[in-house]
This record gives sequence, structure tokens and C-alpha cells, in this order.
Amino acid sequence: MKGAASSLDFWLRSSGRESRQWLCVVTIIGGLGIYGASVGLWRSPLMAAFVAVKMPCIVFLTLGINALLNGMLAQALATGLSFLQTFRAILMSFAVFALILGSLSPVTIGMAMNLPEAGTTGAEQAHRILLLSHTLLIAFAGVIATGKLSDILRSFAGSDSAARRTLVALLAGNLFVGAQVGFILRPVFGSPGLKVEFLRPDAMSGNFYESVWWAVCQSF
Repeated sequence: MKGAASSLDFWLRSSGRESRQWLCVVTIIGGLGIYGASVGLWRSPLMAAFVAVKMPCIVFLTLGINALLNGMLAQALATGLSFLQTFRAILMSFAVFALILGSLSPVTIGMAMNLPEAGTTGAEQAHRILLLSHTLLIAFAGVIATGKLSDILRSFAGSDSAARRTLVALLAGNLFVGAQVGFILRPVFGSPGLKVEFLRPDAMSGNFYESVWWAVCQSF
């Protein structure tokens, strides 16, 4: 998978291309696993292992939960994509996302190893630096992956307006679900003042949007 729109278009229109689908799955597991380990490494090696598992899980759970909705949106908005083709297109965009973040993991591992450790002087500032840096890197990878998905939608829909509508709808649905999945699977950016654990004891309490609203209210 070179990432060229013509190659991806041919893959999506052809049957019997399951090997490419599994290549995307392996890329997501490998790329996000390595990157996730670099995210948790600053807190502890155990946290690195936890986040290496969590990041691919967030993607696959989001894909699974939204699979039916994504297919319905693609057909309702006249892209010409079938349910399976929509799933493959979004899977491919996540693979691009994972490939970019995986390639950046040597940089983020270096950051984690050279910043002040948790429990030492400067740990709070180091945590803020890591949080901001990872947020920017994830946003950068997301923009590139979104551009690749946009190319595929334009190729199928034959109309820029239909492709844009579908892209916005798919992104809104995936972001809405993905944010909540990530909230349930917290911690991801292990806070220096909290103990290392796979899930918080109150993992199923509340939701991402309540926490954002609470943070906004506290800020003002």
C-alpha cells in the first residue's frame, strides 16, 4: 500500500483484497503500539505497556462501534461507497495515521527519556510538555490521514461537495465515539500524581463531554 489515491481506489473497488485489509490492521497495531509505548514510557515501563495496548484498541473499538453508521452515512450522502468499502477506506486512513505516529516514536521516546522523571523536580512541567507535544503530533497525523480519506471520497463520489459532506459526517461520528472510548480507557497520558493502572476505578462513570464541560466551567 503506497498510499496513492489511484492504488487505493483500485483496492476498494476490487474484491478478494483481504490481505491489504489485514496489512492495515497490522500497521495500526504496530504503529500505534510503538507510539503508545512512547506516550506511557515517561510515567513508567508498565504504563508504556498499558498504553501500547490501549491506543490500537481505541481505533478498533471506534471502527467497530461506528461501522454500521459510517456505511449508512456514506450511502446516504451519495459517495458510491458500499458498507465494506467505507469500512476499508476508514481503516486505511487509520493505517496512515498509525504509520505517521509510529515513524515519530523514536523522537517521542527520546523526549520521554530525557525529560525530568515522574516524582522529581520539574515533573509537572515535563508532563505538560509531553501532553502538548503528543497532542500536536496526533493532530498532525490526523490531518494527513484525513487528507488521504478525502482523496478516496472524491474519487468515488465524483463530486467535491458530496465528498466534503461525507468527510465531515464520518469525522464527526468517529471523533464523537473515539473521544468517549478514549475517556473510558484512561489513563493514557499518565499523570505524575496518580498511580499506574490499566483503567481508572471509575472508568464507566461520566463521559468525555461532561469532563470537558466541567473543565470549562472551572476555568471561568
